[in-house]
Amino acid sequence: MSRAPGESGSWEAVRIPAFPRQSCRVDATSVVYRSASPEQTHALGEAIGRLADAGDVIGLIGELGAGKTLFVGGLAKGLDIDPAAYVSSPTFAIMHRYPGRVPLYHIDLYRIETADACARLGLDEYLQGDGVAAVEWAEHGWGILPKEMLTVRLRYFGSDTRLIEIIPVGDRYVRLVRELMRQFSALKP
Repeated sequence: MSRAPGESGSWEAVRIPAFPRQSCRVDATSVVYRSASPEQTHALGEAIGRLADAGDVIGLIGELGAGKTLFVGGLAKGLDIDPAAYVSSPTFAIMHRYPGRVPLYHIDLYRIETADACARLGLDEYLQGDGVAAVEWAEHGWGILPKEMLTVRLRYFGSDTRLIEIIPVGDRYVRLVRELMRQFSALKP
């Protein structure tokens, strides 16, 4: 098992303002994790992957190089994806599928510029289907993504440090985040 991100990083619960989504606004409580290294970001993804199940949708938001694909690599490890599988950004392919405990559908919407273009991709069968959908550049797909999902926002906070905001919307995702926090609290001395 990888080193848990809670061992060196820090967690805090915060109330955040609503952020816009296509045709709706969401007001949710989030948790923020301060990752001090790429390894901690990967480990956080792995921990969420261990808790994820078929039908889950995880939207990833962050600038280029913020660690979205690195996080998805950890998610893949938590879903028991073959370690030999190299998780890479599907920017030009739009989606990569990785078989594991449940399939991982790694979707990248970076090059998608309109809601219509996003809708024409035909991703419905991968969102809330038989696997976990991890969607990079989720803000480009608000029109097709489910209202209930887990959003992970990665922000630069120094050269290797990231603030990772985890925003659960819907009962399933609130339970997932509570369990994530419970597991990390149990690890602290």
